Order: sequence, then C-alpha cells, then structure tokens
Amino acid sequence: MPCDGGRPNFRRRPRPPTVRGMAPIPTPSAQPDDAPDEYVGLAADAAEQRARSHGWTTVRSLPPGAIITMEFRGGRINFEVDGAVVTRCWVG
Repeated sequence: MPCDGGRPNFRRRPRPPTVRGMAPIPTPSAQPDDAPDEYVGLAADAAEQRARSHGWTTVRSLPPGAIITMEFRGGRINFEVDGAVVTRCWVG
C-alpha cells in the first residue's frame, strides 16, 4: 500500500528488473563426446558404469513406453531398458 493516503500512483511506470538484480545464468553441463548407439544391447548396469566413466553426469534408465518430460538436459544420457538390457539410448 502506498504511503500517500492509500492511492496507487499510476503515473509512473514500474521499471523492469536489471541484469544486476537477476540470478546468474547457470553453466550447462558438458556434453561428453560419446556415441549413444554403442550402448544398445549392453546390460543396463554395464551401460550405466560405462556412461559414468565417459563423463555423463546423469544416467536415466526407463522402462519401455515410459511417459517422460522431453526437456533437454546437458550431461544426461537416457536408456530404455527391457529385461535388464538397453534397447534404446538418447542424450538430453
């Protein structure tokens, strides 16, 4: 509530936030130079170990047909796993 009797001042337009007042933009995770197709056919646990040793920061294993969000996340590799074997692989 304004201090001038309770009436808002519509004559002045509010200023947008400045860069100084905003949070810094996060640095995205590095994307390892890796071939996702090489994970298909591997056992899920071996694929996860290999992915982590190649520099992937997030390894996500999903069942076939899982409903997921499709936002891209740098540094993430996704495995579709059926019967403990990777059947599909993609990054992001």
